[in-house]
Amino acid sequence: MTEPAIRVEGLTKHFGAIRALDGIDFTVEAGATMALLGGNGAGKTTTLAILLGLLLPTSGRATVLGADMRKHRYRVLPRMNFSSPYVDLPRRLTAVENLTVYARLYGVPDVRARLDALARDLDLGEFLHRPIGSLSSGQRTRVALAKALVNTPDLLLLDEPTASLDPDTADWVRGYLERYRQQTNATILLASHNMAEVERLCDDVAILQKGRIVDRGSPQALIAHHGSRNLEEVFLTIARSGDGPREGEATP
Repeated sequence: MTEPAIRVEGLTKHFGAIRALDGIDFTVEAGATMALLGGNGAGKTTTLAILLGLLLPTSGRATVLGADMRKHRYRVLPRMNFSSPYVDLPRRLTAVENLTVYARLYGVPDVRARLDALARDLDLGEFLHRPIGSLSSGQRTRVALAKALVNTPDLLLLDEPTASLDPDTADWVRGYLERYRQQTNATILLASHNMAEVERLCDDVAILQKGRIVDRGSPQALIAHHGSRNLEEVFLTIARSGDGPREGEATP
């Protein structure tokens, strides 16, 4: 039986008196796409940071690509990558300079060929040699995605992957991510507020509220369970109720 790409067990994180995560459990199967949904402060970013090895949990365990991220994260970090439009790349460097730095950090064997492929695939050519600080928010989002793909990762962690993109470009990026997963069997975990995006891309959804998973299932199962027309209605129902059903009540 194939080991899940991500296994989270009893994960808790405290920041002083604030309990950002309160004992969450979930797995993401290899080659699947899963979403973390929740309002601001629900625990999505904290979860991603722990999975990236940037934060240590207060208790519990996060196992990524077979490695305990508390003890052995450096074994698997070269096989992972992350993108968020809210994390700036150095603004004085050009897009290609930024991507070159990350490609070398990840030990990409043929940097020029990889960057040429990403520039072509993500349509970066017109601004590849411009400083990041001079780019529009949508252009910076595309460069950030290119950075996340530079090492052809087995696990891709995405925070709002299509934020600031116009609808046509956002749709194209979603299609690109679908093709990337199909071609490489990569695993994708994303945090998003775009419910249509989650419905399209994700096999599984975990809804967080106050550091706990309050519901989980496939988009279709969650919609049916709540008698809703779409995932946005599900999200609003749970958010406005102040609490949701416990994890496991909606099944894939």
